[in-house]
Amino acid sequence: MTKVNAEDITKENVKEPAEEAGKAAEDIAKEDAGQAGETEAQKEKQEAEKKEAKEAEKAPEEDADTRYLRLMADFQNYKKRVEKEKSDLYSYANEKIVTGLLDVLDNFERALAQEEIGDGFKEGMEMIFKQLSGELEKSGLAEIAALGEDFDPNFHNAVMTEETEEYESGKVSGVMQKGYTLNGKVIRPSMVKVVG
Repeated sequence: MTKVNAEDITKENVKEPAEEAGKAAEDIAKEDAGQAGETEAQKEKQEAEKKEAKEAEKAPEEDADTRYLRLMADFQNYKKRVEKEKSDLYSYANEKIVTGLLDVLDNFERALAQEEIGDGFKEGMEMIFKQLSGELEKSGLAEIAALGEDFDPNFHNAVMTEETEEYESGKVSGVMQKGYTLNGKVIRPSMVKVVG
């Protein structure tokens, strides 16, 4: 066995902690340098996140403005649509009544076309016919021009075709029943003969 001096043990013990302390200090310095690098990276990352947050705050404000403008435009469109529907309702509210009166108007015309009735009766019928026609015209009723016009399927209902030299091909040569519009809308097309 070898003798070991107590001083040697203390020196070795002292050297080891001193060496360990130096190594530990070096490790700490390295870690601090790494942490400093990490801290700078973290700061840059945090700054980038703050910028993104600010931009994100601006985006909802812009979205809110855009949303507000869209809502205003939708509301204006709604108001226009309601006004148009209301005006259409007023314009065509009497359509059923006027359509029913068209038969009466046709019968008046047929009665007036008869030659055999007396002059007084005929004058009375003409006065009633003019009065009725005037009231219907005030309501927006208008007769569709047909005789001699080009055939238009939007306004005319072709019932027959005929060959005649009086009119060109595609023209209306005869009216079997008058057609009418109410405030510009066709409520009954004219029944016509068309040159073939």
